[in-house]
Amino acid sequence: MIDRETIDRIFAAVNIVDVVGDYVTLKRRGANYQACCPFHQEKTPSFVVSPARGIYKCFGCGKAGNAVNFIMESESVSYPEALKILAKRYGIEVREEAMTEEDIARNNNRESMFALNQWAADYFQRYMYSEDEGRSVALTYFSSHRGFSEATIRKFGLGFCPSSGHRFSDDARSAGYKEEFLLSTGLSIKRESDGTLRDRFYDRVIFPVHNVSGRVVAFGGRTLRTDKKVAKYQNSPESEIYSKSRELYGLFFAKKAIQQEDLVIMVEGYADVISMHQSGVENVVASSGTSLTEEQIRLVGRFTRNITLMYDGDKAGVKAALRGVDLILKEDMNVRIVLLPEEHDPDTFAREHTSEELRRYIAEESQDFLAFKARLLLDDVKDPTQRSEAIRAMVESIALIPDNIRRQEYVKYCAEIMQVSADMLNNEVVRTRTGRNNREAQEFIRRQQAQQYQQQQVETIPGTPTPRGDKPASGASMGTTMETLEREIVKYLLKYGHLSFTLLDEETKEYYDYNVAEHIFSELDTDDIRLVYPVYSTIYNLYHSEYDRLGEGVEVDVHQFVNHFDPAVSQLAVDLLTSDDNYVISRIWEQKDVHTESVQEQLADGVPSVVALYKWRIVDEKVAELRKRLKSPDLSEEEMSNIMAALSKYNAVRTAIANVTNRLI
Repeated sequence: MIDRETIDRIFAAVNIVDVVGDYVTLKRRGANYQACCPFHQEKTPSFVVSPARGIYKCFGCGKAGNAVNFIMESESVSYPEALKILAKRYGIEVREEAMTEEDIARNNNRESMFALNQWAADYFQRYMYSEDEGRSVALTYFSSHRGFSEATIRKFGLGFCPSSGHRFSDDARSAGYKEEFLLSTGLSIKRESDGTLRDRFYDRVIFPVHNVSGRVVAFGGRTLRTDKKVAKYQNSPESEIYSKSRELYGLFFAKKAIQQEDLVIMVEGYADVISMHQSGVENVVASSGTSLTEEQIRLVGRFTRNITLMYDGDKAGVKAALRGVDLILKEDMNVRIVLLPEEHDPDTFAREHTSEELRRYIAEESQDFLAFKARLLLDDVKDPTQRSEAIRAMVESIALIPDNIRRQEYVKYCAEIMQVSADMLNNEVVRTRTGRNNREAQEFIRRQQAQQYQQQQVETIPGTPTPRGDKPASGASMGTTMETLEREIVKYLLKYGHLSFTLLDEETKEYYDYNVAEHIFSELDTDDIRLVYPVYSTIYNLYHSEYDRLGEGVEVDVHQFVNHFDPAVSQLAVDLLTSDDNYVISRIWEQKDVHTESVQEQLADGVPSVVALYKWRIVDEKVAELRKRLKSPDLSEEEMSNIMAALSKYNAVRTAIANVTNRLI
């Protein structure tokens, strides 16, 4: 386990804007930053990052957290793994305490696979530079044949796997890496005949594949042999850390340029990306020869809504350009296409032109994709049947565009190109969308029913905080659970502990100001009441000690809760700090001259009520315990008398609490 001092150092160094900005394009909005949420599909930004509090919150899907939570969600890693990723980013040495057997058993294999992949990437490059075979074969290929500079080779981590067929696997085992991870990453393959390991990428130049945060998740190996029986490329298989449908080659190196240019250029292969980068155009990624997927499109959509496809000008290149474009349109992204001269691909074109020439060509030759597709489909088509099929293909593409205004513009534009009636084309688009929406609606209902059924099977674990809307404590009833009330108490401390509210004293008929934290602490401390649920108790006690140190009315720094070393505490703090309170809508109603309670008015109602109700629940449990003791057959008269006296006392307290909350028992 990572020790507490290291965790504190990581949180102290982390800048949440920088961390989140590596995954999405953030735009400043006052004191905060906004973006489209990376965790669900949306057009209007509802994802907010608060640098002051060090947290993020999506008001669309509800996900919220600190920098560590964001890495956990984005990379699908555990809490310790997320901490290590951030530690590496900020150059912090991770110190770990001895783990128990239970901790070791709980720890998954992902980190071991990542560690092996990084070691393998270093090994392949070291072999290329230090061994005769590596220098004569791979280094010559990269530098002389491809024209890659040493800086480019080292930037992308290019290398070579020995040709012996088993040397890499042997060296990895000698370095202490286990066979199970060599197999699970796909770096090695076990022979069925004798059970020995052989290298998957032997005698191939190596292209490491990095995920969006820069970790090596897979490899691509290219053979330099001319034997047609040998596959040109060999790629890592799917694994726990790698899914080809969710990765784009070069995105880690391109993301900052994509944000700056507000444009991503999509090519096919590894060499295309690398040559473009070396030529000075860095906002380039590759699908690595596979059809684009929704996951890849949404991944790049975190950084820009503008995609330019750049492919060879021959028929194969045009065919490649057509793959997956309908998915891009469905995501409401802007798609353009650049076709290169037939004798070129992006790799050769980039090597033969300067950065300025390359940029000018892209700007001048890019064309709207749907217009290009319309011309392409109708090119040399004279047969009515073929023409109707071409129009149908265009209708299918246009119908995918979610935005109505853009869709109508494309109907007019393509109708003119295809020389058909705009009304007719629009009617077909509407008919297509209606049919598709009906099918999607039916599928949505099926998914909802399945989710509802699964939810019914889930049993809530007693005492475990669960997501819920934050109802004001004044709306709570006498039957409200202890857990709910403790959550409300802690929420009032974190969000409003430094504020004050005004109450009327019933005896003096005068108004007095009360500090929120002071009222809560004095009421509970007087009766020696402590919160019982561990996660709430931790926040309560920490806030109490800070309050005692700082004094009444001083705002306690929430970073120590948001960045607490216990992930349960930090997540709860984020949930409470980003919860939507009813008073937020007051601004809207005030504009319509409708009075709503101010924050202070709601605090005057909520804080005393939640404290009183919490006391009620404490007393309720005491009364239930005493009544249970009364049923004991061995009870003496003296014990019975004492219990009856205690019950009388507690009932009086209950009556007083009921009067405070203006409720009947």
